Amino acid sequence: MLKKSKYLLFFILTVALICAMSASAFAAGTGDVAGAIEGTWNDASVQIKTVVNKVVFPAIDLILAVFFFAKLGTAYFDCAPVKAL
Repeated sequence: MLKKSKYLLFFILTVALICAMSASAFAAGTGDVAGAIEGTWNDASVQIKTVVNKVVFPAIDLILAVFFFAKLGTAYFDCAPVKAL
């Protein structure tokens, strides 16, 4: 009996989590699915632009800066004069 109640509790929690995390895009009763998708995209585009400008571009800048200084260091060591022993 205890095993069945654990499975039932797990099932109920899973269904509740799925319902809480799901989102619906209604077509406003007219069947205009393209309009509903366009409206959702227009709402999310500001958030996407913010994330790209504040997270993605700085991360790419940092990676490129690290590669630049690594390349600069290797170029220096390739061209440095070798001292005779």
